[in-house]
Amino acid sequence: MSTIQIAPLSDTPDIRAGLNEMLIETVANGGSVSFMHPLSADDANAFWRDSLSSAARGERIVLGAIDGDTVVGTVTLQLKLPPNQPHRAEIAKMMTRVSHRKRGIATALLRAAEGLARQHGRTMLVLDTAEDGGASELYEGLGFQLSGIIPDYAVKPHGGLTGTKIYWKRLGQAA
Repeated sequence: MSTIQIAPLSDTPDIRAGLNEMLIETVANGGSVSFMHPLSADDANAFWRDSLSSAARGERIVLGAIDGDTVVGTVTLQLKLPPNQPHRAEIAKMMTRVSHRKRGIATALLRAAEGLARQHGRTMLVLDTAEDGGASELYEGLGFQLSGIIPDYAVKPHGGLTGTKIYWKRLGQAA
C-alpha cells in the first residue's frame, strides 16, 4: 500500500476533478452529504469550486487524503462562523473513496482537522452525521460526544427521511 498524504487542498483542475468524482461516488453509495442522487458533474464541480474558493479566502480548510496523485478522502474544517463563535469550528463533508475505506484515512483526516483547528485557536468542534448509515462509530471512537438526534432532519440521497446526530468535542490548546 502506498503512503497516503494528508494536506490542505487548493483549486487545481486535477484536485477538483478528483473531488468531483469522490462526491458523486459518495452520493451514489448513499452518503448523506447534502446532495441527492444522481448528482451531476456540473453540480459537484460548482460545489467544489465554491468550497475551494472559500478555502482560498481563509474561511475554511479543505483537507485531502492523496494516494499517489489521486484524492481518496476529504474533510472540511469550517472556520468562518458568526462573531459570537470565534472559539468553534465545524467538521463537514467527510468522505473516503469506496476503494480506500477501512484503511484509517478518515481517522487521519479528522486528526489533521483537529490539529488545524487548534492552530487556529479553536477549542470546540461540532459536526453532524446521518442517523442511518452515518459515521457515528468513527466520531465516537475519536472522542466526539453525542448531543442528540433530530428525527427526520434530511432526505437520504436515494429518498426517505433520516435523522441527524449532532456531535461536539472540546479540544485542548495548541501545543
